This record gives sequence, structure tokens and C-alpha cells, in this order.
Amino acid sequence: MKYRKLGRTNLNVSEIGYGMWGMAGWTGSDDEESLRSLQLAADLGCTFFDTAWGYGSGKSESMLGKIVKANKDKKLITATKMPPMNFKWPARREYSLGDCYPPDHIEDYVEKSLRNAGLDSFDLMQFHTWEDHWLDDDRGIRKMVELKEKGLFHAIGISMNRWEPWNGIRAVKSGLIDTVQVIYNIFDQSPEDELFPACREMNVGVIARVPFDEGSLTGTLTRESKWPEGDWRNTYFVPENLISSVERADALKPLVPEGATMSEMALRFILGEPTVSTIIPGMRRTHHVATNMSASDAGPLDPSLMLELRKHRWNRRPQKWSQ
Repeated sequence: MKYRKLGRTNLNVSEIGYGMWGMAGWTGSDDEESLRSLQLAADLGCTFFDTAWGYGSGKSESMLGKIVKANKDKKLITATKMPPMNFKWPARREYSLGDCYPPDHIEDYVEKSLRNAGLDSFDLMQFHTWEDHWLDDDRGIRKMVELKEKGLFHAIGISMNRWEPWNGIRAVKSGLIDTVQVIYNIFDQSPEDELFPACREMNVGVIARVPFDEGSLTGTLTRESKWPEGDWRNTYFVPENLISSVERADALKPLVPEGATMSEMALRFILGEPTVSTIIPGMRRTHHVATNMSASDAGPLDPSLMLELRKHRWNRRPQKWSQ
């Protein structure tokens, strides 16, 4: 496992981190297997674990607390996110800061998350949704700075809306935040245009989420893919999205290096971007952990393959189904 700096936080984070949504918000999760997977990741050198109150109403946060306590000899970096008060994902232009993150709500959920995890502090506390115009109402960020100064967490971040990397550049340039969490993968290359240069300028850490495009970049989806009732992927992979995703993923399959998988290629593409501090694939199985962690050892892809993959950029705009 290799490590990178998380922006100006000065934290060393593993190139491959751990996204913890799947173990509390997707169907088919098994708590014992989730804990085994988390432990294997820590054993393999993973140091960055990202969760949220919204992942099972604190259930995922409690799992994070368990794995931290079971590894007191390791420095595991803890990141979570506050839910918006209106419990609406993603944020929309018409939502005000008061609708989503009034000061009392921020403090309440920071304290709830700490109780869920059984921790005295988090390394990183993030807004789970974000609109750049919320900076016009500074009550939210002032409350975050106040709680940071109290030692309840040590860095402030934002998690950005799907396919809107522009909607956070103002926050980055404000100097008030330490990290951004953004979708970045073979299809979603648009953060390279404006967001990443701003992050480099301000030394803001970048957490790359959705490296497999919610599963399409694993190469395992088909036009007939379906999920159990209640699984959010049924509402995301509507026919309009599923068919296009499968077709574009199929076009990538001939480019997968010999002996590698499409998932490995997807992670190694992201590792080729030095602005990214860590990648947080969702993992619920130990074999997924072992495979994903090994991508750091393999390192970035051959430059000629990187150039080919850049041709597969897919510029998308938010839709009603693109939560």
C-alpha cells in the first residue's frame, strides 16, 4: 500500500481507502462479513475509512468505531458526514443553508455521530450535501470552525453532488475547507477541468468516490441487471442509464490489461491523477478488499492506456434518477 497527503491536513492516507455505505445502506450486507472486510483492509494497510450518519442511521458509524477500537496499534483515519436537516439527497439550488445545515442541526449530528462511533473526535467531518451559495450564509461554516476548535473533529470537508464538480469550487477557493469528496472515474473525468486545479492551488485534499460508477465499471452489469426490492440501484439504473452504462462499459473491456480486471483498471486510472489523495471503493466482501487494495501495489496504468481511457469520458448532467 502506498500513501499520499490529504491536502493541508498533513494526514497520510492510503491510496485505496474504504467507502462504508454498502455495509449499511445496500441489500445483501452481513455485519460479520463487513467487520471481517474492514479488519482485512486495516491489515493490508488501508488507513482511510469514510462513513456517514446517513448510512443506516448511524449503523455504519458504529462499525467504524468497532474497527478503530480493535486496531489501537494503527492510526486509522476516520471520516464521516452530517445529513442535511431536510434529509434530501442530493442538494438542490432552491435549498437554503437553513433548510439543510442550520448551526444547531450541525452540532446535534456531530454529537450523534461521535456517540454512534464511540469516539472522542473524528479526523474529518463533512457536509453530506453541498451548494456553493451556502457560503453566503456563514452560520454553517462558522459553527463547523467552532466545533473543530473544540476538538470534535480536525478537518472540514464537503461531499459534492453527482456530476456537478463546479458546485464546490467556490468553497475550495474560500480557504475554509480542507477536503472535497467528488465522483471521479474513467467516465466522470470532468473534475480535472476546474475542480482539481483549484484543489492544487489551495492544497485541498481530494477523496475520489464512486470509482466503479456504481458498478458499471466492474464490467459485471448487463442490460437485464436487477436488484432486490428496496435497493436504491433499481431507481438509479433505470433503463435510460443502465443500457448506456452497459454499452460504454462493454466498449472498455478490450482495453483491460492482460491478467487484470476491469475493476483494477478503473482504480489504477484514478491513481494516475496525483491530485487525488485517496479512492474510496465500497466493499462488503473480503475478496473485494484484497483485490482493491492490491491496485495500489500495481500503481498507475501505462501512459498509452491512460490516453486511450481518456477517450471514454462521458459528460453527464444530473437527472431525476441520478441521486
